Amino acid sequence: MGQVQAARSEERDGMRIDWNVAIAMDDGALLYADVFRPIADGAYPVLLTHGPYAKGLAFQEGYPSAWKTMADKHPDVTAGSSNKYQNWEVVDPEKWVPEGYAVVRVDSRGCGASPGYIDHFSPRETRDFYECIEWAGVQPWSNGKVGLNGVSYFGINQWQVASLQPPHLAAMCIWEGATDFYRDMTHHGGILSTFWANWSDMQVKTVQYGIGERGRRSAVTGELVCGDELLDEATLAANRCDFGSEILAHPLDDDYHKARSPDWAKVTVPFLTAANWGGQGLHTRGNFEGFVRAASTEKWLEAHGLEHWTHFYTDYGRQLQKRFFDHYLKGDAASWADEPPVRLQVRHVDRFEERTEAAWPIPRTRWTRFYLDLADGSMGEGTVDGDAALGFDAMGDGVTFLTAPVAADTEITGPSAVKLFASSSTTDADIFAVLRVFTSDLREVVFQGAIDPHTPIGQGWLRASHRKLDPALSEPYRPYHTHDEPQPLVPGAPVELDVEIWPTSIVVPKGCRIALTIRGRDYDYGASGGKQSNFKNELRGCGPFLHDDPRDRPAEIFAGQTTLHSDASRRPYLLLPII
Repeated sequence: MGQVQAARSEERDGMRIDWNVAIAMDDGALLYADVFRPIADGAYPVLLTHGPYAKGLAFQEGYPSAWKTMADKHPDVTAGSSNKYQNWEVVDPEKWVPEGYAVVRVDSRGCGASPGYIDHFSPRETRDFYECIEWAGVQPWSNGKVGLNGVSYFGINQWQVASLQPPHLAAMCIWEGATDFYRDMTHHGGILSTFWANWSDMQVKTVQYGIGERGRRSAVTGELVCGDELLDEATLAANRCDFGSEILAHPLDDDYHKARSPDWAKVTVPFLTAANWGGQGLHTRGNFEGFVRAASTEKWLEAHGLEHWTHFYTDYGRQLQKRFFDHYLKGDAASWADEPPVRLQVRHVDRFEERTEAAWPIPRTRWTRFYLDLADGSMGEGTVDGDAALGFDAMGDGVTFLTAPVAADTEITGPSAVKLFASSSTTDADIFAVLRVFTSDLREVVFQGAIDPHTPIGQGWLRASHRKLDPALSEPYRPYHTHDEPQPLVPGAPVELDVEIWPTSIVVPKGCRIALTIRGRDYDYGASGGKQSNFKNELRGCGPFLHDDPRDRPAEIFAGQTTLHSDASRRPYLLLPII
């Protein structure tokens, strides 16, 4: 089973720390965890994470550009902590242990200190997570109540393990995760996202168990974060799934994807789900979808902006999490009493304003159609007369429709959708729908998104051959596609397309214009947003969430001519949630 450092315990920085604790899985495999807990003997509520990023790798060392941005812009993150125990996308034990919590970090199978085969989000990995929760629930230092709390990977896998209903799971906080392995994560509108193949290279292979001395050492313990064993490249490759190739091999929403997605009827645990308005491509849709669809009767939704990891660590986010967990893990009735179901950081051009709501989508939403005029490139609430067709090169900049300047500040908060009637010169077409805002002098308004500093207001995607809708799950504002069979186009023949634009929030200032761009490739801001240490690509508006694999988008099919159509029976429009 490989070599790992020996388990040991010590007291330091006001905590009792158990390093490299072995947790036995039901198949005999051992996963390794670090446990941070109060020095005083007692039974404490547990905050647990289980994932691939190596529990011994410091945030500052593994993700230096992200850490510097957060530490420089948000001094409350680093205040009150030595920050020696900060890890990527998990809680800082120095801020939680003094509050009476035990913090458990588990390296998932094949990663960090845990030997084995890496198979991300698989049923095996989800079962491992279940076993870790149940282990933590019966330790002598545990009060039997386990909470899950973490960002991204550490949020996504919470939905899956909740479907297994581990008895000791008492509450979970999913911070900027995702839910649907197909729609949120791997195939946006049926179009392959290349993120996961690149992510595996940059963030998992670099911390795979068995890289030994080629890996890093813990800044706290001096131990190798990926174990002492040194395996050759062939053995390392054999010990991990080829994640990008596996995803590519499953272009439809088949059993592979369904096995890595939650069963909503079985997600019954109390939860708080937190979304990022700027998380287009991974960290927005699923948080809202989970809130709406999970069977839990005790559930809350929060949405915010700024960088992907920021508010998980700021006082705003941490205090919100603490109130939630104090209630469900400690039994503090007052800490979460009368908490509104929905808490939003409504985005303005220059700030965010906190507001609570009774439900999602917001009940008082005025769902408003903005009809597209293919003849002059405008869009507005009035219907458009006449017949028109508007073509564009699929690999070009597409076509943009603009409203008149808005007469007053106009809030858009919620999901959006686009109704199109389109044909292609080939047997398919990819539609990239970009919701945008422009100033009165037509300068684009963009924001610091979860990853990219030049993120547009909203984005949606649809492969025309994946246009088939699920009538039971579709809503006018959130079309839901089955992705279970391709329906190729007849060249030149228009088809009806319903494009989902992920939820967003923006108060459009008076005098600005709302815009919709329809194109056949990823949005490009037109200038570089730099690079981050954990991503391969330059940031140009979409972060690392691109759709540029030629195997999924061969030029002979997807570099054709796309034409939009409008006539008396086919009026394209953008449906917006006006508050």
